[in-house]
Amino acid sequence: MGTVIAVTSGKGGTGKTSITGGVAGALALMGRRVLCIDMDVGLRNLDIALGLSDRALMDFSDVALGRCPLNRAAVDHPTLPGLSLLTAPMALPAGLTADKVRALLATARTGYDYILIDAPAGLGPGFRLALCGADRALVVATSDATSLRDAQRTVEELDGLRQVHLIMNRIQPKLLRRLRATIDDAMNAAGLPLLGVVPEDPHVILCANLGQPLISRGRRGAAQACWNIALRLEGRQVPVMRIR
Repeated sequence: MGTVIAVTSGKGGTGKTSITGGVAGALALMGRRVLCIDMDVGLRNLDIALGLSDRALMDFSDVALGRCPLNRAAVDHPTLPGLSLLTAPMALPAGLTADKVRALLATARTGYDYILIDAPAGLGPGFRLALCGADRALVVATSDATSLRDAQRTVEELDGLRQVHLIMNRIQPKLLRRLRATIDDAMNAAGLPLLGVVPEDPHVILCANLGQPLISRGRRGAAQACWNIALRLEGRQVPVMRIR
């Protein structure tokens, strides 16, 4: 049975979507069957991060509401075998309930090793819907004080999950010495173990603009950090990436 992982953040702009796409691509390259579900209704961008811009015709609500089977709605990646995307609708349709989302995820578990959900930022109805069937959560934050505070608030809403980890994203090398204390403070305040540190990397935006998945740039920078996170999700012990 597949594992459902929600990737979330307290506020927008933390790079949550790029982390979702990068980790999903790494897991696929490891030979895992991965389904990405964009649940950021109305603000979907996971297709861009994966290099699948506008290829999806059906969305997760079509599957959850019984309008289309999962195997027809999910779009397979052309260059990363084993990686598929189920995109989000532009608006939350009436009749979409937590039970129907859980049923969708139950079906996905039978066909995929990992289901990664790109959850909407904030703590509204969309956030709760994205988390309703998750087994574990990854909370993405930056070194910005408001991001760390919002991450701590997000953790308070994840009490039902046994595994919740912190990912610090967009870390700048020149500030790393000062940020070590910030990261430690964030871990202590949020009460979360650290799953990964991802550097600020211009290739994230470059890949999105070129319609290429981040992991296609090789193992360096943010792509290497996402690869390390994927290895840790697989149960491997990997040192935290050194950021220079």
